[in-house]
Formats: sequence, C-alpha cells, structure tokens
Amino acid sequence: MSDALRLRLVFAFLMSLVMTLLMSAWVTWLNIGLQADFLPRWRHAFFAAWPVAFVAVMLFAPRVQLISRAIVAKLARPAAAPACRVCAATTSCSCTS
Repeated sequence: MSDALRLRLVFAFLMSLVMTLLMSAWVTWLNIGLQADFLPRWRHAFFAAWPVAFVAVMLFAPRVQLISRAIVAKLARPAAAPACRVCAATTSCSCTS
C-alpha cells in the first residue's frame, strides 16, 4: 500500500469518525432531547451513519479539495480589469473605446 493511499484511508477514517460522532449526537439530541435512552439511540445512529460517511469522504474529499483550492486561488488574485469598457473584452476588440 502506498503512503498516499494509507494517508487517504487514515484521513477518511478519522474525518468520518469525528463528523459522524458530532452529527449523530446533535441530530439525536434535536430529535429526542436528553432522554433516558439517548446513548443507545445515539450509538445506533452513529453505527448506521459511519460507513456512509467513510465512503462519502473517500469518494468526495479529493474533488472537494480541488474545488476548494480553485476557489481560494480565485479569491487570492484580483480579477483583471477589462481592456474595453464597451464589450468588457480583456483583449483587443473591434469596439471603439
């Protein structure tokens, strides 16, 4: 197993674990409050959701990371001002400016 794949698996394991623990606890608390059976219901919700979360992280994390990089790069550099005020072209145009 390559180091890149090992890192991806460990990341997906930990990210899905943390997110599922937090979200299943939150949604269980919103739905039933702090009842006597809160912990068993939370445990059931966690074990039902964790495999789905793990697969989702494995499938979507690389794409989301690429999209995030693109957004940050776009926000980091200012947009180029258009060369032509009439047609908003950034290169030469046939309009009369």
